[in-house]
Amino acid sequence: MKIYVGNLSFNTDGAALRASFSEFGEVSTADVVADRETGKSRGFGFVEMPVQAAAEAAIKGLNGKEVDGRALNVNEARPKADSRDGGSRGSYSGARRW
Repeated sequence: MKIYVGNLSFNTDGAALRASFSEFGEVSTADVVADRETGKSRGFGFVEMPVQAAAEAAIKGLNGKEVDGRALNVNEARPKADSRDGGSRGSYSGARRW
C-alpha cells in the first residue's frame, strides 16, 4: 500500500520517515518529496508498505502524531490525476474576446 504523509517538518528526511513507519512493519520505500530547483523538502512524502494490515496500522498509529514538532497527516495515497483525461483547463475557452 502506498501511503501519503503530509505536514512533515522540513527537517524530516527519508530515513526518519522510514524509522517512524518501520515500527509498524516492513517498509519498501520512504521518500520525502523535494523541490526540483532548491532540493528542499516540500513538506510531504510517500511510504510504501507491502503488508496491507501493517500499512493500515501505521496510518492509524501515525495520523495526528507529532514528529519533529509537526502533527502528521497520514492516509492512503490516491492515484495521481491524469491531465490527459479532459480535465479543467481553467477559464480559457480558446475564443478571442476583444
